[in-house]
Amino acid sequence: MNDTVGNVQLCGFKIRGDFYAIPVLEVKEVIKPQKLTPVPLSQDYVRGLINLRGQIVTSLSLRDLFKMNEPDLDDHMNIIVSGEDSLYALVVDEILDVIEVEQDSFEDIPETIDENVKKFIKGVYKLKDKLIIL
Repeated sequence: MNDTVGNVQLCGFKIRGDFYAIPVLEVKEVIKPQKLTPVPLSQDYVRGLINLRGQIVTSLSLRDLFKMNEPDLDDHMNIIVSGEDSLYALVVDEILDVIEVEQDSFEDIPETIDENVKKFIKGVYKLKDKLIIL
């Protein structure tokens, strides 16, 4: 994950104006909205399944996962990441630049955060003028 000693490259993105990021090495690709096949009785944050060049990808709404109570934008992007056993499409509002941050600016997620959300958030990077959730 480290590009240079002590630094980490992150793929930045926004959801509802808030900054988030994922390590660049975890990103497989970024794609535009795709046709979804609904999955009955699935969790609210599962938008459906995507056929990505013959691979089945589960589309996840981060807005629903983080309980933002707002529908996903029609003009969104998908960040394709690899999970333990399959691919996932993370629905985000906007893709930002790749940023490089110092490893020592990382802090663990606060204990006050809901356990269900902690499964998906590793921590927070402190930058000069903002926090980036990882």
